[in-house]
Amino acid sequence: MTRYIRHAAAFCALLLLALLVNATRVQLVQARTYDENPANRRHTIARYGQPRGDILVGGRAVTGSRDSGEQFRYERTYKNGPLYAPVTGFASQVYGTSLLEGAADGVLAGTDPALSLLPLWNDLARARDPGGRVVTTLDAAAQQAAYAGLGARRGAVAALEPSTGRILALVSTPSYDPGELSGTGSAVAGAWARLNGAADKPMLNRAVRQTYPPGSTFKVVTAAAALDSGVVRDLDAPTDSPDPYRLPGSSARLTNEVEGCADASLRYAFQWSCNTVFAGLGVEAGRDAMRTTAAGFGFNDRKLGIPFRVSPSTFDTRVDKAQLALSSIGQYNTRATPLQMAMVAAAVANYGSVRTPHLVERTTTDDGDTVSATGQHTLGRAMNPSTAVRLRELMTDVVEKGTGTNAAIPGATVGGKSGTAQHGVHNSGTPYAWFISWAQDDDSMEPAVAVAVVVEDAAADRGDISGGGDAAPIARAVMEAVLDR
Repeated sequence: MTRYIRHAAAFCALLLLALLVNATRVQLVQARTYDENPANRRHTIARYGQPRGDILVGGRAVTGSRDSGEQFRYERTYKNGPLYAPVTGFASQVYGTSLLEGAADGVLAGTDPALSLLPLWNDLARARDPGGRVVTTLDAAAQQAAYAGLGARRGAVAALEPSTGRILALVSTPSYDPGELSGTGSAVAGAWARLNGAADKPMLNRAVRQTYPPGSTFKVVTAAAALDSGVVRDLDAPTDSPDPYRLPGSSARLTNEVEGCADASLRYAFQWSCNTVFAGLGVEAGRDAMRTTAAGFGFNDRKLGIPFRVSPSTFDTRVDKAQLALSSIGQYNTRATPLQMAMVAAAVANYGSVRTPHLVERTTTDDGDTVSATGQHTLGRAMNPSTAVRLRELMTDVVEKGTGTNAAIPGATVGGKSGTAQHGVHNSGTPYAWFISWAQDDDSMEPAVAVAVVVEDAAADRGDISGGGDAAPIARAVMEAVLDR
């Protein structure tokens, strides 16, 4: 009898051991599989079981949380949602996160280990820290000025602090209220379908996710390449440029919208935007010099994030001479985001040095302790400092007596470059109106702001659309807002 009891006890012990082994397998070996199973709603319930941390502009929260009383308890709210949507993006129980809400999700949701003094204990206890805060670099007045300036028109504005790369404004219109995507009801699904199906694409961040032909604003890059390579040594010397200009290897001829471009100096050509001069300078500088200079400004960089992804601006490096001529005046395959063109203006203002643009100043815990801070980094050098000095002079001429007089600000030195970019089949689309600029208060040691503006649907007759007329006043309003600060 005793033998049977021993056998039974041994069998029970074996069963207990098997149970422990299986429990260990489930809890340790297969834990990640169960955690990441789409049917496991525990993480999602916990994620929305506490208020989300806030995104701050000028020390004030532009986001919030609302207790819905539902299973996914706290829903995201936004203050001035359309104004800041190109920065915040959305945080939706149904559709996930985008832009800053997505890039800083760990901090905002309270899951970033850096928020906790004992992150391992949080893992073991399944605890979650309160959501942290994201402090942005935005200037509230500049953001508002850009948004009001664009109004009902499609377009975008990007503004930078040249010496640091801090993004002061990032606006895209038309915009939308990201609060419409918070929650789980039928209204959320309806809003998602409506916003994604809208012809004017309100959820498209035109400032960083849309590229445009930059038109004559790209002539800043071409001028830098011509000066750095020694193709042009004297701003006031004739450039031996025919008008019209026959594209190399082609019977096509390039013309100008203004008179006096034949053999014009670089100063005159820049001031009045002579296509023929810059097409010839791009070809003379050569493909390699143009490619290197464009890359120095940030073109063809596929890794840029601010921290969310920025669509790469492109300068085609596989072009013949005719295509290079067109690329050098911002046409053909040359494409740029408004943020990229703000970087071009900032590089001139910052004596050729391109600072890495960034949108987040720092992240903090919910009670304000710093978790991480964004340092200032140099992305590259676009041109020699002496070239930047001469380009500052050329851009100042544009605003004082050229095509950019609408950007002038009393009491400040302003440099700018206007542009009108053709697009569409046989250039049938409404031209894009561009303006890029920088401004320095007369009492300041360095420029405070660099701006790029693009207007897709300028309200004027096709022949009257211009960067100086449609985009420059918006740039001026943004620069004034920063200088007044």
